[in-house]
Amino acid sequence: MKKLIIGAFASIIFSSAFAQKSKTEKLPDRKHMKLETEYTTASGLKYMFKQFGKGAEAKVGSNVSVHYIGRLADGKTFDSSRDRNQPITFKLGEGRVIKGWDEGIALMHVGDRAVLTIPPSIGYGSAAQGPIPANSTLFFDVELMGISEPVKPWTLVKHDTISLPSGLKYIVVEKSKDPNSPKAEKGKIVNVHYTGFLKDGKIFDSSVDRGEPISFPLGQGQVIKGWDEGIALMQVGDKMRLVIPYNLAYGDQGVKDVIPPYSTLIFDVELVGIK
Repeated sequence: MKKLIIGAFASIIFSSAFAQKSKTEKLPDRKHMKLETEYTTASGLKYMFKQFGKGAEAKVGSNVSVHYIGRLADGKTFDSSRDRNQPITFKLGEGRVIKGWDEGIALMHVGDRAVLTIPPSIGYGSAAQGPIPANSTLFFDVELMGISEPVKPWTLVKHDTISLPSGLKYIVVEKSKDPNSPKAEKGKIVNVHYTGFLKDGKIFDSSVDRGEPISFPLGQGQVIKGWDEGIALMQVGDKMRLVIPYNLAYGDQGVKDVIPPYSTLIFDVELVGIK
């Protein structure tokens, strides 16, 4: 393994003399690209394919699943999904990862393996991030494992809306198939998958997109009031839609650039576990 790592970095260093030239030339399309050949985009991203896959193309807006090993210029690993045996999942092209990732992963197809060399300008810039020093060039061995379509709000037909005195409204979309499944209770850790959107249908956050539910102690004020009240109505396996007025959400402030002030929020939620 050590030999392979050294070889990968030697290839990057060796080809750097040709990188500047490639910036001024039109990059070849995929069918004319070659393995073990480094290409450079206008942003300064360098990428080298190690394997061509035969799967679907990554597109902006799709949910992508990526295995990666991240290293510094000295070869030191600072993060690895391989070590965790769990790829990262995110929506491509929406700024949920560093710019070099959004650009680099968009060049790939499922099954591709590549080395991305990301300069500070499209990495973490002049700010240090944990084990990553300021102004670091980052090297990622990446493999695109899968692609899925972005999540959408559930389509509901002929479901009753129930209103509570607080102003919270909810719709029972699907009851648990097990009538004896655990019920959410104050103080217990609940695991919830959710998709949150505004009244115009615009999604502002989704655990489903990330492939990982949120966990929190119920009734402790760690989430908005509408969530503490709404999730307490559920048992494991239930699916509900919560319609939360602004006074039980983010109030007259909203969340900058994400949720406007006085916004009613709608959440499709599933209670997937309780501890």
